[in-house]
Amino acid sequence: MDRYTPLYVNTSGKTCCVVGGGRVAERKIKGLLHAEAHIKVFSPEITSVLKQLHQDSRIEWIARSYRKGDLRGAFLVYAATDHVEVNAQVVQDANDAGILVNDAMSSENSAFITPSVVRRGRLSIAISTAGAGPAAAAEIRSTLEQQFGEEYETYIEFLHQMRVQVKSRVSSPRVRSILLRRLTEMNVLEDIRAGQFQWWTEEEIGDWISRNQEEL
Repeated sequence: MDRYTPLYVNTSGKTCCVVGGGRVAERKIKGLLHAEAHIKVFSPEITSVLKQLHQDSRIEWIARSYRKGDLRGAFLVYAATDHVEVNAQVVQDANDAGILVNDAMSSENSAFITPSVVRRGRLSIAISTAGAGPAAAAEIRSTLEQQFGEEYETYIEFLHQMRVQVKSRVSSPRVRSILLRRLTEMNVLEDIRAGQFQWWTEEEIGDWISRNQEEL
């Protein structure tokens, strides 16, 4: 049984290589774009979507087949061709270089797998069946998308902004922890769903922090 350690990896500004230019590669690339990676694609041909991304300078396209040495400087790699032999060579080269690699045709050959993800701004929920049931993962994702609606984007952004303010205004780690916990006990999420939420001003934030500190 394959077992994986769930991780969120920062790929912002890092070189990520994708070998292949079909629909599977396109899906992998869309995820990397969201993470602001520097994407290099090796493939003689690519989809029309990827061609547009290349024209928009959002990805780098090397219009040829994969060659040994192409992974130099890569942070992680996707082997996403429809040729088993090519993918196997990419995996071997990546492993030899100590680079994280995913074989889109074989989770058994992969150092990591890409989960199905529900995104709501800063909130991301990853779902994986370790390759056992992609359809089940998609079904679970659909359920979570209904459970965690667009209101969570606003809610998590509010919590983030308040955390920044609390950290800058309160020196005690213990008090910070109490204040941040109290934020999650408020009815902010319900107010957002009811269309009654208003972003707090600097003065309102300061008043809330002072008032709650006095109660401790």
